[in-house]
Amino acid sequence: MAKKNKITIKDIANALNISTAAVSKALHNDSRISEKTKKAVRQVAKNLNYQPNHLASALRSGKSKLVGVIVPKTNSNYFSSVIQNIEEILNGEGYNIIITHSNESYKKECANIDALLFTQVDGIIASMANETVNLEHYEKIKNIGIPLITFDRGENDLNVDYIGIDDYDSSHTIIDHLVAQGCRRIAHIGGYKHTRIYNNRIRGYIDALQKHNLPSDKELLIQSSLTTEDGKVQMQRLLNLKNRPDAVYVASDYAALGALQILKEKNIDVPNTIALVGFGNEPFANMVTPSLTSMNLHSARIGKIAAKTFLEYTKKEKVNYSLNKIILDAKLIVRESSNKKGI
Repeated sequence: MAKKNKITIKDIANALNISTAAVSKALHNDSRISEKTKKAVRQVAKNLNYQPNHLASALRSGKSKLVGVIVPKTNSNYFSSVIQNIEEILNGEGYNIIITHSNESYKKECANIDALLFTQVDGIIASMANETVNLEHYEKIKNIGIPLITFDRGENDLNVDYIGIDDYDSSHTIIDHLVAQGCRRIAHIGGYKHTRIYNNRIRGYIDALQKHNLPSDKELLIQSSLTTEDGKVQMQRLLNLKNRPDAVYVASDYAALGALQILKEKNIDVPNTIALVGFGNEPFANMVTPSLTSMNLHSARIGKIAAKTFLEYTKKEKVNYSLNKIILDAKLIVRESSNKKGI
């Protein structure tokens, strides 16, 4: 079977007996082309199923009108909401987005960046993978000179635009809440300290315990990948301690869900025996039993701000551009899992 040739603007020009330059201008709504010609060109393009070559267009104009978005995972309500709001803002300004996910893999994240740069994206908005320690692939973006905006997970060493929440203060808010509920031995299932947001949550946890004169035993602080399975494994590890915690603060709702499953399997009263707090306010937090106390991370606002930050970058000369570091205060949504009766 013969391979079908890709339709080009030359085919449209031949069909209408006009120049390729006129076709190109018509497709780009150039004011120098009559409305009659524009309408004819669009109709023939539709009939021939013409698909524009964005890569070639980007090479000619220096602008692809494409923005790459890198997230660790797409099955999270938080990241889905951020993506939706980035797309809404950028679509309104004539941009489309290319979504990639690293699946928390450093190697896949590097490959995603290479693919986006090859596609000639005009900018990249990214949240880093858990495995990412070496930042050379992000430095590559900076060296090329296109905007790089990070959100949620971004490293200070990169010196780029960043939008996120105050993770340090969020830990204080959670510990203050648990102490007010009468908890005195509070464990933390956190992320890995090499990731800035998790390091800040760990620092906030330790400092908040000290503020309340509570023990910060090493056995109560666990670093993990924060998957649902990690939540199960680490919760069981805490239950195996001779002196169990009376509260567990988990730096992800997914890991908190796993922890809750173990507590329910062991018939442990949540929250009266062990209180539980998650992070992220995923939709399931209000659906499980008991409902899960969690931090709301303002995903919609973060997505909108990230997109607007990119757009501001495109309107300014690089030499005059000042970096944005936007930190939002998260809000604790108190539900059944930490709200002890009578306290």
